[in-house]
Amino acid sequence: MSSKNFIQVFEYQKLKIGEDGFSENHLNSLVKFNEKNGNKYFTPIYRGVQFNSYVGVIQVGGLTIEILPKADNSDHPNKQLWQSVLLNMLRVCKHIQVDTVSETGLKRKNNSILEVYFELFIREVEQLVKKGLIKKYRRVENNQLTLKGKLVFSRDIQKNLIHKERFYCEHQVYDKDHQIHQIIFQALKIVDTLLSNRLKDRVKRLLYEFNDFTVREFTAKQFQDLKLDRKSKTYSKSLDISKMLILNYSPNLNSGQDQMLTLLFDMNKLWEEYIYRILQKHHDSNLYEISAQSQDKFWENKTIRPDIVIRNNKETFVIDTKWKIVDSNNPADDDLKQMFAYNLHWKSSKSILLYPKITQEDSKFGRYHHKPYRLSDDTFQEVENYCKVGFLSVVRDGALRDSEILAEEIFLKLQSVLKQNY
Repeated sequence: MSSKNFIQVFEYQKLKIGEDGFSENHLNSLVKFNEKNGNKYFTPIYRGVQFNSYVGVIQVGGLTIEILPKADNSDHPNKQLWQSVLLNMLRVCKHIQVDTVSETGLKRKNNSILEVYFELFIREVEQLVKKGLIKKYRRVENNQLTLKGKLVFSRDIQKNLIHKERFYCEHQVYDKDHQIHQIIFQALKIVDTLLSNRLKDRVKRLLYEFNDFTVREFTAKQFQDLKLDRKSKTYSKSLDISKMLILNYSPNLNSGQDQMLTLLFDMNKLWEEYIYRILQKHHDSNLYEISAQSQDKFWENKTIRPDIVIRNNKETFVIDTKWKIVDSNNPADDDLKQMFAYNLHWKSSKSILLYPKITQEDSKFGRYHHKPYRLSDDTFQEVENYCKVGFLSVVRDGALRDSEILAEEIFLKLQSVLKQNY
């Protein structure tokens, strides 16, 4: 990918016409796309856009814009490092299988996250072709000269009122031109439209293998209804990426001028899922039970949903994750009230507001003055009720930190109240 067609920015950064090949056509396409999605991805500004909390990649009119997360106070943050942070989070959250990409991977200059998806998809399909594309039964309706299968009376009357020698029938055929291959074919055509680099030849070779298959459009509902059996299970990864490509591709966004593919992730939700998954992976199942998005009824038809709930045989902890940079470890009033409600509802004695760390230090566990009564050994007893602000650094000394160390650090934050004197 040429550097002229590749822009890397950070969340909340501004991008204006004339910067790094960003044109008025690109801006118009982005604005139209944003309007169709409730203006949640960025904010239009004079002759440009300011990105919001969504990270990922946008490809529009031959230009790739990569939006990276940032928890760094540097004026010139390391883009390659924060690209690795995003890729690692996507990998941990199972949005991408980065480990299967070629070893050169992102070390190649000007390689975007989108190319990682493309290369993974191409490799998966190449493996399928090498093993041999599977055949499946599918239903076919057509007008023919012999009666084969089941006669469709309504269509036969409509089609053959004059041509009595024909029969409109429904029957089964056993071949390779079935829905699974049609989905992959559609995704390959999208990739071929968007690629202009070393992967292009590989896509062309794959398109030759799929060229005889039916061209169809697919919707989210069709992907939901798609079921894989033992024979087609090996197609799961390629179909996952196909779904992502097909449902996020907009071929006629700007009166047909610019084609757009968007892979955008809400950084707050990604941070929440990342923390949950590393805790789930590295916790001692004999000591802790960890659940995410434990939704419960709260008031009338409203619900309450903390990000992460952790239980052991003695107490319950609540973690609320927030991907934003805060200068102080003094929690906001609204956040304190929210955590207080979590503590009461989930019978938790300690809760944490967990932010990304730059140079901040954790606060101590602050005590709520209200002490709820809880039933214990047939008597009601007062219990302590705490909350703190915690910070977690995903990078250190210019490198990613190991997820096991991060998980251990979070568990230590939960226990630190025991060392405080009140």
